[in-house]
Amino acid sequence: MGFTIRLSTDGTFIVLKVTGSVTRKSAMVQNLEAHALGERLSIGRYLVDLTEARNTESEIEGYDFAYQDMQTTDHIDRQARVAMVVAPGDTSHDFIETVARNAGLDVTIFHDMPTARQHLAGDRAPRTPA
Repeated sequence: MGFTIRLSTDGTFIVLKVTGSVTRKSAMVQNLEAHALGERLSIGRYLVDLTEARNTESEIEGYDFAYQDMQTTDHIDRQARVAMVVAPGDTSHDFIETVARNAGLDVTIFHDMPTARQHLAGDRAPRTPA
């Protein structure tokens, strides 16, 4: 597992690029670092590039990630808008999107960067049930 974090070229969102296997533990390390940058820059929008990463955790671990880790860990922006971009045909992140949305987090999966960027640029829209 590897990752990089940077500010988008237009300065409106944080870009988290992840490679390799994603676990509950690695996702929290990545999220804490990304959210720390977001907090410093007063940015609450994140593009998570998972096109070279696969979620390898069980559904139980995914559930605990959304309902425990993301809800109870200090310095996580629970009001953040998150666009996760996955590779075509990759469904390994689908359960995380579902449980995160059910837990009240604004997380949406996309299959292309332009649509994800457009989503992050838009106004906060009402969430639809997953």
